[in-house]
Amino acid sequence: MSLNTDFMVKVAHTAIQGVPVTLQIVLVALLISLPVGCLFALVRIYRIKGLEQIVKLYVSFVRGTPIIAQILIVYSAFPSLLNMIIGKAAFSINPIYYAYIVFTLNSIATLTEVFRSALQTVDKGQMEAGLMVGMQPRQTFWRIILPQALISALPNITNATLYLIKNSSLAFIMSVKDITAIAKTEAAFNYNFLEAYLVVWIYYLIICYSAEVIFYLLERYFSKFRRSTKKTNLFNWRPLSIKQPEVRAEADLTESERTNHAQNRGLKKRL
Repeated sequence: MSLNTDFMVKVAHTAIQGVPVTLQIVLVALLISLPVGCLFALVRIYRIKGLEQIVKLYVSFVRGTPIIAQILIVYSAFPSLLNMIIGKAAFSINPIYYAYIVFTLNSIATLTEVFRSALQTVDKGQMEAGLMVGMQPRQTFWRIILPQALISALPNITNATLYLIKNSSLAFIMSVKDITAIAKTEAAFNYNFLEAYLVVWIYYLIICYSAEVIFYLLERYFSKFRRSTKKTNLFNWRPLSIKQPEVRAEADLTESERTNHAQNRGLKKRL
């Protein structure tokens, strides 16, 4: 079996047009889900009555169902619902908006648990310390608690972003012209699906690797703000050595040092 390299080059040139669409879906989903996920995490941590159970049910539902089922439900339910409200104009809406809805809702559930675990790693004494120095609870949260939680959550946010990038390849189900949709359309003419999928694989590998590098640089930058957790090893403990004063011969002393020594001797004789 031989690969049609000419077709792969052709698909690569065509499928690159779907890269901005994929990145757009990922960025929109992240920009919305990050603050909402943090808010939902606070609802669960502080056990706000009424909202806590709703958030818990929402997170369980989204995390317990496959994303392809969520895509099919949203892509089938929303146009029908909008058709009842605005009529036939609902079917002329750009399907990328449905992709925004699906991947944002999915990311919110994931990031809610990420932020909840990260906020719980911050010592409760941090809030008490902020209040003791005269800060308001809101100021303490924004200036002390949240920055520490973000540093702890950054590795999990990286994983959530990578999952989001890979899941966005399913947007073609909603007729979104992303990388996968363009490659599948090109492959349908000559049935060169293997070559097309290899091109898709390469593109997503490059995008995911670029995202990993970006988050690695962020982790490296914020790591300097992380509190040191080094502990003293008792087995390597050594007593503090006191350095004895250096005794120098009078011949090695400078002229000013000899003068000082002579004055000191004179004072001792008088005493």
